[in-house]
Amino acid sequence: MFQEESSSVTSSPLQVFSMMSLSPNLGSPYPWLRELKSEERGLYLIHLLLTCANHVATGSLENANIALEQISQLASPDGDTMQRMAAYFTEALADRILKAWPGLHKALNSTRISLVSEEILVRKLFFEMFPFLKVAFVLTNQAIIEAMEGEKMVHIIDLNAAEPAQWIALIQALSARPEGPPHLRITGINQQKEVLDQLAHRLTEEAEKLDIPFQFNPIVSKLENLDIEKLRVKTGEALAISSVLQLHTLLASDDELLRKKSPLASKNLNGIQLQRALQMNQSTLGELLEKDMVNGYSPSPDSTSSSPLSSSASAKVDSFLNALWGLSPKLMVVTEQDSNHNGSTLMERLLESLYSYAALFDCLESTVSRASLERLKVEKMLFGEEIKNIIACEGAERKERHEKLDKWIQRLDLASFGNVPLSYYGMLQARRLLQGYNCDGYKMKEENGCVVICWQDRPLFSVSAWRCRK
Repeated sequence: MFQEESSSVTSSPLQVFSMMSLSPNLGSPYPWLRELKSEERGLYLIHLLLTCANHVATGSLENANIALEQISQLASPDGDTMQRMAAYFTEALADRILKAWPGLHKALNSTRISLVSEEILVRKLFFEMFPFLKVAFVLTNQAIIEAMEGEKMVHIIDLNAAEPAQWIALIQALSARPEGPPHLRITGINQQKEVLDQLAHRLTEEAEKLDIPFQFNPIVSKLENLDIEKLRVKTGEALAISSVLQLHTLLASDDELLRKKSPLASKNLNGIQLQRALQMNQSTLGELLEKDMVNGYSPSPDSTSSSPLSSSASAKVDSFLNALWGLSPKLMVVTEQDSNHNGSTLMERLLESLYSYAALFDCLESTVSRASLERLKVEKMLFGEEIKNIIACEGAERKERHEKLDKWIQRLDLASFGNVPLSYYGMLQARRLLQGYNCDGYKMKEENGCVVICWQDRPLFSVSAWRCRK
């Protein structure tokens, strides 16, 4: 969808739209908005989202409300990529405004029911609809198999134990070892007991079927509260650790210190970034979202240090990585979202997340029908909630602090972990898996022995393997 060129758009609609006043005098429901072509509508939605975000950041609620009203005429959770995405960004901006009135916000959310079964379902749908986790599991398992060659006692710690498919595949591979299977112990960490119970049942069943000596050790805990002693690592066993989309959540714990440093600088930065974004001269939505905005938005000097690696900024993640290093694992494999969603300002996070979520929504636009209820669930319950957390939340409440691979490489290096290049055979399996998806938008890039999984040229997830440096 993003690649199509528009012959009808000769100059950037953003330039035209930026001169229009966002005022109620336009009348409601702004009939001219509905006559816009898809590309024009997409560009105007981005313009409105940026304008609205700037009003939210500067506390101009009346203007924010006018922008939200206009967006609601164009956004739709069952429209094209940009319409669907805009619906969730709008909801996130509105939620941020409501948080200024805690009583009102709590009252409106007081009857929300979060069902564990629904969360399990939406995670399963994400696993099935996208190849990202499958690729991560293939690379992780192959790295574990190679690291554990000849080991008699193998202990795996899964920091986000939820999906049985990964460990069922590993159990099957270990059962076929020429030297025979090892004694396998998996420690699974999850906040929900129900998820761990289901996982334990599936894995025990598979191990019994293949006659592998197996134990499952469930730990019901948030990662930030994990008691390392409960992992019960024994002498004589070879340890591997798997972390899938978990480490970034620990970055929330120490954020209050950073936020209180300079609120004024953040406010000024919001305004500067909006001006830059509105100077963009791309003619289509595709050019806008898929190219780096060289003349428009480029990270400001302090955006690169918006999540510094100083001990004060990431004390929690540093101490956690040090604790894991203390367990002397033979191998640790880390999968993370490869995006910069941890900026210190709202505008920075909005722009960065527009890029990456446009790619994720476009994956679904290219592979799943717009009418699909499963697609709607993934977009609303997974991406919509992530967007809301990135845009509407601050401090310890903002858990979705996705960061780029180079930041994780620096952190792990500081914690005395050394990078282990992912194996050629693992990469071969992962490439075959991607090719089998019948969709040429998915790509895999190798970076310093790590893997970045992309949609078109937009990096979305990274996988890296590590060992203890003595």
